[in-house]
Amino acid sequence: MAGTLIVALDLDSRAEAEALIARLGDAVDFYKIGYQLFYGGDGLSLGKALLAAGKRVFFDLKLLDIDNTIEKGVTALASTGAQMLTIHAYPKAMRVAAKAAEGSGATVLGVTVLTSMDDADLREAGYARDAAGLVLLRAQQARDAGIGGLVCAATEAQMVRPVLGPDMAIVTPGIRPLGAAQGDQKRVMGPGQALTAGATHLVVGRPITAAQDPAEAARAILAEMASGTRLA
Repeated sequence: MAGTLIVALDLDSRAEAEALIARLGDAVDFYKIGYQLFYGGDGLSLGKALLAAGKRVFFDLKLLDIDNTIEKGVTALASTGAQMLTIHAYPKAMRVAAKAAEGSGATVLGVTVLTSMDDADLREAGYARDAAGLVLLRAQQARDAGIGGLVCAATEAQMVRPVLGPDMAIVTPGIRPLGAAQGDQKRVMGPGQALTAGATHLVVGRPITAAQDPAEAARAILAEMASGTRLA
């Protein structure tokens, strides 16, 4: 079963990230750099170094601002050669980002509803739709804006795939293999199940980064991805 594993480098420093990358070796070649490492651990320079070494990089900064700032931010991130970057899936922001990334090779992903949120959290934030309804709306808007894909919970991948069509990426965090703690995630799924549901890229953090043997943990997840089910 096709699918790509992305390891989230949610660590405090470049030194910690480089140590983990060394331990993972050839088991992983795609890494996500988010707020924690980007702002506190020289993540931009690390991302460029990974790209220069032939690895793939996903800058997960969830941009949202006025049009000019979105345009400049997306242009700057895309110019690094990164394969993926995120913005919040607001229609106007997605349209601007799609235009800014044209010709760069970077896939712009719209972030729908964070996997740490459920319907009660959305009500508290003032949304009239439940999580599924809001994700579906964002999927339609992402398709119409012309961006490359969507970030959503694996539990919603099957719902949005018909909306997005066969070519747009569906990137799913909140992946929890057999035996892993759910942690602060509320809408989770196993690796193989997520791919069966329509996901193309799985983002995994703590089940790999906190493992005693990260490379073995990554290989076990890749095996689950290949099998389509959680392995006993």
